[in-house]
Amino acid sequence: MSDNENNFEIHPQLAQDSIHLIDWPLSEVRVINDANYPWFILVPRINGVAEIIELSEQEQQQLWHESSFLSHWLKAEYRPDKLNIAALGNVVPQLHVHHIARFKTDVAWPDPVWGKVAPQPLAEDRVVRLRDMFRELSL
Repeated sequence: MSDNENNFEIHPQLAQDSIHLIDWPLSEVRVINDANYPWFILVPRINGVAEIIELSEQEQQQLWHESSFLSHWLKAEYRPDKLNIAALGNVVPQLHVHHIARFKTDVAWPDPVWGKVAPQPLAEDRVVRLRDMFRELSL
């Protein structure tokens, strides 16, 4: 683990809006605290990075690997109509990659999820089940 990882700090907005599930080799895996959508983020544990291109080549490859793994899991677990995957950072400058399973029946379809409806907090038992599920996955 690098010194940067030892001193890693999650952006306060991400800490407020999401719940930590597990650490993968590069990223924290977090779930957005909104039961309206299956919505996860990967946050590389590297301070001061805002863009994917600021990661080393090896880190970029690891992020792609983690993103692909999470995406395959989302498709298998939720069977969405569409996966939305994006690193926007317009509000939170810390690099984080959204993975949102979208359904034609969700409350925001086909619009973006941001600000469409009020977030509905996740039930604690759902968070516990997600943590257990992610601990069982082999990345």
